[in-house]
Amino acid sequence: MNDYQHASILLFDGVCNLCNRSVQFVLKHEKQNNILFASQQSKIGQQLLAKFGMSANNINSFVFIENNQIYLQATAAFKVAKYLSFPFSLLQYLAIIPSSISNGVYQIIAKNRYKWFGKKEQCWIPNQQLQHRFLEYHS
Repeated sequence: MNDYQHASILLFDGVCNLCNRSVQFVLKHEKQNNILFASQQSKIGQQLLAKFGMSANNINSFVFIENNQIYLQATAAFKVAKYLSFPFSLLQYLAIIPSSISNGVYQIIAKNRYKWFGKKEQCWIPNQQLQHRFLEYHS
């Protein structure tokens, strides 16, 4: 796990349809393929969360780890945006919105994500061309 200390890693809810679509969006629009991914339910996802004193069982957010720091909710989304191609990279500037507002909106969406977007029975499995970007597939 120490191999990933300086990596940018997006941890996502692997059974959430919205979360999986968000990961696919990032994969499609990322500028330089710098972000690695892991589902929160995976062994490596659980280890990374535990490193920061968190558990997948009580987290209602995707998580972004950058420079060995953890970001949650809207802050995580804004951090990811800077890795995206134009015009999506402009979303990073929404970070000027007070976190009480942006995280409030995020929490409403997160709380209702299964009801609004659905849920899978198991985690999404990336195709072979993308598996190198997912920590679960690293040996």
